Amino acid sequence: MCGLLGFLTPADGASGDSFDEVVHQVYEALQCGRHRGPDERGTWHDERIILGFNRLSIIDIEHSHQPLRWGPPENPERYALAFNGEIYNYLELREQLTAEHGARFRTEGDGESIVAAYHHWGTEAFSRLRGMYAFAIWDTETQRLVIARDRFGIKPLFLATGPGGTAYASEKKSLLELLPALGLSDALDVRAIEHYTVLQYVPEPESLHADVRRLESGCYATLGPGEKPAVTRYFEPKFQVRPFQPGSADARYHEIAEVLRDSVAKHMRADVTVGAFLSGGIDSTATAALAIQHNPNLLTFTSSFEREGYSEADVAAETAAAIGAKHYIRTVTPEEYAAAIPEIVWYLDDPVADPALVPLYFVAKEARKHVKVVLSGEGADELFGGYTIYREPLSLKPFEYLPGGVRRLAGKLSDRIPEGTRGKSLLHRGSLPLEQRYYGNARSFGDAQLRAVLRDFRPEWTHQDVTAPIYARSRGWDPVARMQHLDLFTWLRGDILVKADKMTMANSLELRVPFLDPEVFAVAERLPFDQKITKETTKYALRRALAEIVPPHVLHRPKLGFPVPLRHWLRGPELYDWAATQIAESQTDHLLHKAAVKAMLEAHRTGEVDHSRRLWTVLIFMIWHGIFVEDRIKPAIEQPTYPVRL
Repeated sequence: MCGLLGFLTPADGASGDSFDEVVHQVYEALQCGRHRGPDERGTWHDERIILGFNRLSIIDIEHSHQPLRWGPPENPERYALAFNGEIYNYLELREQLTAEHGARFRTEGDGESIVAAYHHWGTEAFSRLRGMYAFAIWDTETQRLVIARDRFGIKPLFLATGPGGTAYASEKKSLLELLPALGLSDALDVRAIEHYTVLQYVPEPESLHADVRRLESGCYATLGPGEKPAVTRYFEPKFQVRPFQPGSADARYHEIAEVLRDSVAKHMRADVTVGAFLSGGIDSTATAALAIQHNPNLLTFTSSFEREGYSEADVAAETAAAIGAKHYIRTVTPEEYAAAIPEIVWYLDDPVADPALVPLYFVAKEARKHVKVVLSGEGADELFGGYTIYREPLSLKPFEYLPGGVRRLAGKLSDRIPEGTRGKSLLHRGSLPLEQRYYGNARSFGDAQLRAVLRDFRPEWTHQDVTAPIYARSRGWDPVARMQHLDLFTWLRGDILVKADKMTMANSLELRVPFLDPEVFAVAERLPFDQKITKETTKYALRRALAEIVPPHVLHRPKLGFPVPLRHWLRGPELYDWAATQIAESQTDHLLHKAAVKAMLEAHRTGEVDHSRRLWTVLIFMIWHGIFVEDRIKPAIEQPTYPVRL
């Protein structure tokens, strides 16, 4: 596990003092990602490329230093690898590569399995990796660079290409340090700002800086000096539904349970202690219950708030006792919550307006006192149908029998019904096709509200910029499968996995997600509609599969996650004054109508309407702008100490 930073020269190369200066800049820019790898920091370079890393040692702590050199016997240092993540089937890959190709390995780590697989199988090797990763492989013979991300986007990777070359990084803030050397600017992308405001996260491949993009999940890119990255998608998730045959249900539930057992077992591979996050839901409980079979001394962690109705700490503690784990609870006060936000936004790189980021940050900080790795339940909802919104096709099914003209009329009628009237939303959404009504779990501003807040509002920049190409790939699927597929490319990789990675790495803690395993997905993608969603519940098949694994008090509980009393705090003394101060001091007048934002805050305070999510979206952007653009807000970031290896 480490933070990556690399620089590939332009076609005419770089030499002498200018190249030495870039080497120095890369080394200095690594400081921005020091939290990703407090155990070791360094660079390696030849005349064309500079590879930098910050290492958090998990497997083969003594020997798997990076960048890692590997090659066949005739050229044993042909490749240089910089690798962020974990390959959970690396032992099986090493065995297969040794048996089939006589591959030789010098360490006990997982990094060599990536390079050896690439050498013998080419880019097809990426489809054989079970793990989370972002890595770069430099071939000293061909002078070619390949960079890749895991299937679901668990680990981040930013890219920038200009006349001065190409750079990539785990942390965008490190990449921003290199923009001048690349001949690029730090101008903002106003279209990405509008997408963020609608979605509450910045969708891939965008970032809020126009000259910085992200390599998308499930993709790799190849390039040589002076070339632009050529991106190829190697993983396209497809929900290939197979209806249950008579008498096959129990076998399928058993198959789900067994593939989860195998995934958790492989995710427990480490040379350090592995713990688990534990909320009150089925996903994290299943992960912890399976993990404790491999580590009887498992430690579990959860967060809570003192406000009633916004804590699952009691349920989590009951669950920990039921499975036999030692449990830790981190209670977060409103004062701590507000004070931590600038630091959290700095770690994020791009804003994510998810209030659950903050309790996740604090529970990760608590966990890091005891362990170096934690398991968590992210991904189960997208794979097995866990969001309540996935049940919407059931309630809207009667609309499918109406002629198109009648549905359009229903939509016009809904526009005349006063806000807050029962049935208005159902009528409006029933009049729309899935592609228009569903754009993921994040819903914030409507067009009229956006126009009031954004100075550069463009009605043609809609969520469909992001969703239309994704929906095009799922045409003909059932509506729940299409919603799941959309969420894999939007909400999961834009919000859920960003906050999971950024908040744990902020505390030099590695988070692993056993549900987001290719073998688990291979089982989940075959589940029919009625095994995911029913009128009574979500994740039906998963609940049936886990009936003998999770305690009964958890099996049918609704999902809460890390709920935050944001609606109440923004109305009261906890966060109202803080929010008003952020609005007043922000220098975003050229981007936002601050008077409209202030009016939203006042309307929320008086209880006229719940603007909490919209306000939070704008406030997080203002703080991001204050840090990365204005240089007005300067979070106090802890600086770990570690040995340096050049």
